[in-house]
Amino acid sequence: MPTEGLIAAEDVLLFANAAITATSQREFHSDADEQRLSLDFLHAYMLGNYRDLYAAVLALDINDHNAALIIRHLLATSREATEQQRRTEGLLIASRFALLPPQRGYALVAELRKAKVNNRRTRAIVRDWLAARPDLAFDAVKYRTGVKTAMRHAHLPAPDAELGDFLFRPRARARFTAPLLETWRRAHYEQAAVFELPFTVAEGFAARHGIARTAFLDRIAPRMTRGERLRLQESARERGATAVLADLTGMPLTRLAGYVLGLPPDTRVARRAELTGALRAAARRAAGPEAGTWGRVTAVLDDSFSTHASAQKRRRPLAVALATHFLLDSLAGTYTALWTSGRRDALLAQPYGATPLGERLVDALETRPDRLVVVSDGWDNAPPGMAAEVLRVWRERLDPDGRVAVVHLNPVYDADSFDVRRLSPAVPTAGIRDAEDLPSLVGLARFATGRSGLPELRAHLDTRIAAFLAPAGAAR
Repeated sequence: MPTEGLIAAEDVLLFANAAITATSQREFHSDADEQRLSLDFLHAYMLGNYRDLYAAVLALDINDHNAALIIRHLLATSREATEQQRRTEGLLIASRFALLPPQRGYALVAELRKAKVNNRRTRAIVRDWLAARPDLAFDAVKYRTGVKTAMRHAHLPAPDAELGDFLFRPRARARFTAPLLETWRRAHYEQAAVFELPFTVAEGFAARHGIARTAFLDRIAPRMTRGERLRLQESARERGATAVLADLTGMPLTRLAGYVLGLPPDTRVARRAELTGALRAAARRAAGPEAGTWGRVTAVLDDSFSTHASAQKRRRPLAVALATHFLLDSLAGTYTALWTSGRRDALLAQPYGATPLGERLVDALETRPDRLVVVSDGWDNAPPGMAAEVLRVWRERLDPDGRVAVVHLNPVYDADSFDVRRLSPAVPTAGIRDAEDLPSLVGLARFATGRSGLPELRAHLDTRIAAFLAPAGAAR
């Protein structure tokens, strides 16, 4: 296989790992500036050397931060793309833009405006994105500055005169005919109207009217999103605002795991049945038709002190490990979990101690699994390097035919290496952001051993692109 092809494949995988895990925020082993500079370099390198592959990464399970960066860089350099590249990029950008949370979408438009990126393709993409928003009046109330910026940047008129007055001349009308806009107007002087607004907008009006927090939470509960309910669960419990309390069984798996880890151990014990049931229900939804099909699975899960991460990403690596634990339990026919701390009660997981990955790998391989999944930031330090040696000996001498499928999933971007830290060259490593992405990441990780080159990786990306763009094609 040509060396150039191998290098290109390695570069794309390296960038994909970064785009899945890195958010330019502080991690346990590096600060925010190191993370940002490292990630900026990778984006510039990929855009300059592999533009088509850089765009193709939009079809992977990358995080919203990097999706927005890719979109911004592609739009800013439209002149450097060929006609075919522009066509493919346009489809990928539009599809990925539609998946961004609205606040990120409006923030991206603001960044494009600040950078003076206002070519025809940019205006068309922003125009189509705004046209596809399900309720622009709702957006105008909740993200007013963002909507105004987007319309100005894309040179768009307001879809109707009333919305235009609300955005640019709010005092020009004595009243609005659109119900939500009129509610916003009344909320300035009428307390009852406050509880008909979106939660984040209503909070400001509640403070202005001096409404008690408990009464406010109880009455605004029907207007809350699922994420807002989860974020306010504990403060609502403390205040006795029972209307806010949500059915946890409908929450996404990794977000739910993060919520559980934020609870004191005593609370987790007291609510064990509720929390465990919710995590298992979320895991079954994430597993889908693959539930119970993975055979004998053993997991080595890192709960060392470094999984505390940072103030910006508090306990995020541990949340991924806990969510993966429940997902693997659902995917496997027979499942064994080995935490680096030695704990046996996953619900009480907390960041603690060193990272004896080598010892746990020996224990895991002794269970003779069909699959071995390691979830760790890769900082093997008790003793250093033991995990790599265990995996090398296992692969070279005890299992040269690869009967046991081993994969390392790393939720932490390492700024110094421009990648996620790897345990061993003999074992594929992939970045992971949410446990729900595990099945697709296992498929991507197989390219990380150097046995497959660029043609195979391109074929994989083409398949992912086709699946990613299929919903948009059906809609058209």
